Amino acid sequence: MNPSLNPAAPHHLPAFIVGPGETDVFMVAMAVVLIVAVMAVGLLFLRLHTLPERIAHKGHKLQFEIVAVLGLLALFTHIHAFWVAGLLLALIDIPDFGWPLRRIAGSLEKIADIPPGKGADGEPDGTVTDHASDEGTAEVPKIITLSRMPKERTDA
Repeated sequence: MNPSLNPAAPHHLPAFIVGPGETDVFMVAMAVVLIVAVMAVGLLFLRLHTLPERIAHKGHKLQFEIVAVLGLLALFTHIHAFWVAGLLLALIDIPDFGWPLRRIAGSLEKIADIPPGKGADGEPDGTVTDHASDEGTAEVPKIITLSRMPKERTDA
């Protein structure tokens, strides 16, 4: 069987037009390019989305967890204000207000001749109580109130 061209068809067909039953190489190449492009755009989106979290992690910021939660909220709610707030929070260096208190505590330990870091050992966390128990009754703590010394009058 001799295929003959239609008289209305051009004699020089482009290279991407294939005959019946042949593999369309151009379509396969474009499918691969499309899959790679979608994956690349998705990775770029996720890298840009995690930018505040990576900045806060790299800077060892105190507010790292807050920035991470704001990033997740922005991802799942599509509210971009959370992402902007996380970025601003990652760029701002919040001062550590605990160091002056640690210095004061260290100085007081030094004055009291207590080894460093051992000042709160053995101290109760709450109210001072006296556990008086009788046999057969449940322990009921009695609250001991510390009496204050009376003030001296200075106006007389």
